[in-house]
Amino acid sequence: MKHKHFILLTLAAIIGSWVIWSHAGRQYDAPKPEAALDIIESVALDSSCRRNVVAIQPYMKPDDYLSEKHFYEKLNTYFEAAKGAGFLQENTAVVLPEYLGAWLVIAGEKKFLSETSSLNGGMAVMALSNFFSFMRHWMLFNPENSNEAVLFRMKAMKMAGIYSSVFRRLAAQYRVTIIAGSVILPDPTVYKNEISVHVSGELFNVTFIFHPDGTIEPKTIKKTFLINDEQPFLTSCPIEELPVFDLPIGKTAVLICADSWFPESYAEASKKKAEVLLVPSYAVGNGKFRQLWEGYDGHTAPADVNPSDAGLIKEAEAWKKYALPGRFPSDAILGINVFLRGELWDLGSDGETFIVHKGKLITVRQSQRAGIWNICF
Repeated sequence: MKHKHFILLTLAAIIGSWVIWSHAGRQYDAPKPEAALDIIESVALDSSCRRNVVAIQPYMKPDDYLSEKHFYEKLNTYFEAAKGAGFLQENTAVVLPEYLGAWLVIAGEKKFLSETSSLNGGMAVMALSNFFSFMRHWMLFNPENSNEAVLFRMKAMKMAGIYSSVFRRLAAQYRVTIIAGSVILPDPTVYKNEISVHVSGELFNVTFIFHPDGTIEPKTIKKTFLINDEQPFLTSCPIEELPVFDLPIGKTAVLICADSWFPESYAEASKKKAEVLLVPSYAVGNGKFRQLWEGYDGHTAPADVNPSDAGLIKEAEAWKKYALPGRFPSDAILGINVFLRGELWDLGSDGETFIVHKGKLITVRQSQRAGIWNICF
């Protein structure tokens, strides 16, 4: 009996210690966000500026994702700067980059997750500090046993709530249309102006559009051509389901990052008469654009790709040749590709803002941190 009593006391002590540790470090104030804004540039393709797109390249850090307040205040610095520059008008659309909302997965977690330099280490701590919830989701909703899938499902409701709340607020506050960068969610739908998720559903890299009155567009944009790192836990959406939206800037299609590398995407956009193509992107790795291109990631290259270019041309050249600038359709007017930048654990980031007008690549100043480009057309 004494031995059993000792075991029970030991287990109680271990569980008690875990509960204290799990809850510690989850309360924190939001510091003044660092905009790291190096460039604010206006590109006047039409002097009357009857319609315009504002491309925002934010410079994000893990701290910016710790809570809804952190996330809103960081993004609001860029919207305030765009408004101060006179960019936000009646018919303005704002486009933000891929994966901008994905790191809301750490919202409400221990501050350690924003301080560690290792993403894998941080995710391990996140799993341990939510051990019982993590195990429940692992057993119920994850037949592939992918830890990434478990964590995104576990935090899906919180992520969807913050993402929708912040972008509804910004859209209504500044009276603009927002293409809100992408987020990872299971089987997302829009219901009663909220993003609803089904935790057991398939995970998608998905983008939402927010209208100037604060309503969420019911049609979602889901990525089709998943790269190698996404394929183990995300689901591809058929390119035939690519939606085209009637926005104040014109009929608009959104191609999420790698989708802009494939002829099928442009064929579908042209079939649906899109005149504006917006591409939210994220390129992992500091200095990636200066490195040699390694070829298509996760898919066989289209027939028009020169196989000898892999290992010969730089990443930046490959984006210009095989993505939006090189594949821009003749029946479109404007194309914009904007990238996520920041200090996101050990992932790194790179990218250049590409603006294409009637087939011509427009030269703009580039920023290694944050930038805002106003394109009148």
